Amino acid sequence: MGQVFCVTSPLVSIAKRVVVADDTAFVRDRFATALTGAGHTPLPVKSTAELLARIRGDQGPVDLVILDLRLPHSGGVDLVRAIRKIDGGSLPILVFSGTIAAAEEVRELAALGVTGYINEYSAVQHILPSLSPHLYPDNFNRRGSPRVILGIPVSYRFGNTIAAALTLNLSKGGVAIRTMTPLEPSTKVRLRFRLPGAKRDVEAESRIAWTDRRVGMGLQFEKVEASDQTAIDQFIDQHFFSNRKA
Repeated sequence: MGQVFCVTSPLVSIAKRVVVADDTAFVRDRFATALTGAGHTPLPVKSTAELLARIRGDQGPVDLVILDLRLPHSGGVDLVRAIRKIDGGSLPILVFSGTIAAAEEVRELAALGVTGYINEYSAVQHILPSLSPHLYPDNFNRRGSPRVILGIPVSYRFGNTIAAALTLNLSKGGVAIRTMTPLEPSTKVRLRFRLPGAKRDVEAESRIAWTDRRVGMGLQFEKVEASDQTAIDQFIDQHFFSNRKA
């Protein structure tokens, strides 16, 4: 399972410059809208040449790259290798999950220091919560497995209190929840939810790993029944490799 640890300090809102590299205007525009609404500066590009020019800093510094591996005239993982030749491995890179062609690419991208994956078809309101751990990496220790954007009801018990919320995303190692009243980091909770299409609930002993009052909180799974973990793993794998870009 992926691992998450506590937020190291309160989240501070600092404007970031974010490259959104995709040859589809619909994707670029939606991510630009979400970033602009949060006070960040989107840097949309639609070609490999534009992307590499941005990485070289021809038009100012870059804080994060969100990347379509199938940009015109690019070669999948080789595109990330080209970026690393320029930046020396310093830039955080997110890859649009629908542009991954095979599990082998995930392994190669991990070796190149790619920090995560995001669904290019995420709704605007889900984009910023998914980007926050990568925009502010000092405040979040990220889950190691891909996240699937998912809005399903969950209940969680802490002490004698039971609360309900909706998920923001799910990974093999944890879940993010939307709430305006997040619990303190390291709080132990018992989580219950049902995966889409499943006939029974998943229960997980969990720990609050990060909190952000503008977004919600992240829970790390600490104890999950083997059958439930298998169901989560299969759900993530199935949805991570669905809707790939041709």
